[in-house]
Amino acid sequence: MWRYIKRVLIGKPLKTLDEGQTHLTKFKALAMLSSDAISSVAYGPEQITTVLVTLSAMAMWYSIPIAAIVLVLLLAITLSYQQIIHAYPSGGGAYVVATRNWGSNGGLIAGGSLLVDYMLTVAVSTTSGTEAITSAIPVLYPYSVPIAVIIVLLIMIMNLRGMSESANFLTIPVYFFVVMIFVMIAWGAYDIMSGHVHYQAPADYGSPVAGMTFVLFIRAFSAGSSSLTGVEAVSNAVPNFNKPKAKNAATTLAIMSGILAFFFIAIIFFGFYLGIVPNSKTTVLSQIGAAIFGGHGIGFYLLQLSTAMILAVAANTGFSAFPILSFNMAKDKYMPHAFMDRGDRLGYSNGIISLAIGAIILILIFHGKTNMLIPLYAVGVFVPFTLSQSGMIIHWFRERDGWWIGKAIINLVGAVISLCLVLALFWQHFGNVWPYLIIMPALMLMFHAIHRHYIKVAKQLRVAEKTKVQLHDYDGATVIVLVGNVTRVTRGAINYARSVGDYVIAMHVSFDENPGKEHKTANEFKAEFPDVRFVDIHSSYRSIAKPTLRFVDVIAKRAAARNYSTTVLVPQFIPKHPWQLALHNQTSVRLRTVLNSRQNIVVASYNYHLHE
Repeated sequence: MWRYIKRVLIGKPLKTLDEGQTHLTKFKALAMLSSDAISSVAYGPEQITTVLVTLSAMAMWYSIPIAAIVLVLLLAITLSYQQIIHAYPSGGGAYVVATRNWGSNGGLIAGGSLLVDYMLTVAVSTTSGTEAITSAIPVLYPYSVPIAVIIVLLIMIMNLRGMSESANFLTIPVYFFVVMIFVMIAWGAYDIMSGHVHYQAPADYGSPVAGMTFVLFIRAFSAGSSSLTGVEAVSNAVPNFNKPKAKNAATTLAIMSGILAFFFIAIIFFGFYLGIVPNSKTTVLSQIGAAIFGGHGIGFYLLQLSTAMILAVAANTGFSAFPILSFNMAKDKYMPHAFMDRGDRLGYSNGIISLAIGAIILILIFHGKTNMLIPLYAVGVFVPFTLSQSGMIIHWFRERDGWWIGKAIINLVGAVISLCLVLALFWQHFGNVWPYLIIMPALMLMFHAIHRHYIKVAKQLRVAEKTKVQLHDYDGATVIVLVGNVTRVTRGAINYARSVGDYVIAMHVSFDENPGKEHKTANEFKAEFPDVRFVDIHSSYRSIAKPTLRFVDVIAKRAAARNYSTTVLVPQFIPKHPWQLALHNQTSVRLRTVLNSRQNIVVASYNYHLHE
């Protein structure tokens, strides 16, 4: 049943040689990797105006110079990540750049920041999409958390089916939103030029505003920088592109950044020109749409629908980038190697599933209200931005290739602005971003613990080329068969033990609850196997594991004195259907777990398969 459900949800397995079919064209990659960045225009410009309006509506004109600085940073980041794509085409983005140029700790800070940020991406995007849905259908508001969780699970399943199929689905909401914003901008520009829409700004551009301070300006700028989240996703996913991978990825990044820049400045301009003031009930983008299309026109409702759709699927950027980043960190032995395994559809399934679980936990913890996490979300992006762009400066001074001085200057501009943003976020939004100071040290400890484990395992398992491996030669084998009662499973296990062991012992643990049954088991065994030693260990506390372990230790010590190996054979039957395992106790699993703690014994299973 499970296999059938899995095939329906995920699809049939793909051959490894079919990997090329799962790669992305620029058209599909733009849909799959840009949803987070492009959708941020639905809330990024509003973050700026929300801060400014706390002073006065007259301060709204400051949104234009702030937007200009954001676009300068976007240009620097775009050019920097295009350089990263060509210099490090294996993917991994900021993690790989920081590791190569700042060392392992710099890379781990960048990688850990992005891993958490991608979980926040999924959580923030799905809850934002859920809010758009519940705003349109208020009766669903009490079910916001379940709806958000269902959206995460649906996007997870979509990604488990493969990148190409995921991109096919995403082309609809992403390009629908892009078309609707272009139509709104064109329509609004025509209305302004034709005089149908009049200038309604509370104050002209450049008008002095009493009380405006540098601190407030920085606060608004740092809030609006959330529009740049998701820009780095393309550099993480370079291996997923069609060949030439680096060229296609760089082109996709340029197109995405161009669309984001145009939409961002256009929405800022319309908000200023139309005198739009943020409020808790209606978003700035919605107010602009109502002013241009009319509050009850079909264009307005299509804009709202497209916004809800892209916010709901913006989480896919995290699902595209998280597995690749996890793969690169696992390859460097800082995350479990399970993140390097490909699933049936050639995607890194463990990364996809882990991201979904993390995002769902965040949604449940914050009850679907993750707006307060947007500053933390921005920190998780701009710390890697700072490390990657400063790392590229080191890269150019080391390589000195082509126009390396000009490239280094571009990276310097991006690094300085990114660093200033990080400092501003901690300065102005410390109440929201302080968890970063706890999360990152905890992640660093985890990464290094995993790395130490893998290094120790490799050291212990490595076979030295010039060293002859000393293997112990045994004179015989002792086999202990664990017996619950006398069945066909017991008979098969004893016969197998006889074939591989020189000395076979059957061990049974008896309880006080039913002494008659225990005596019957001993008699049945002795009648069936008179030549096999049967040992009955009594347990007054209904424990099987501890008496078994004590007995095995004694026998193993005696076997070692005779230069015999010791094997413990754990018999078990296997039901016909996997789900039937849940109907039986897991004694054999518990016994193998405790026995695996001993270095001087071999633990083996004897499986008897049922056919009905």
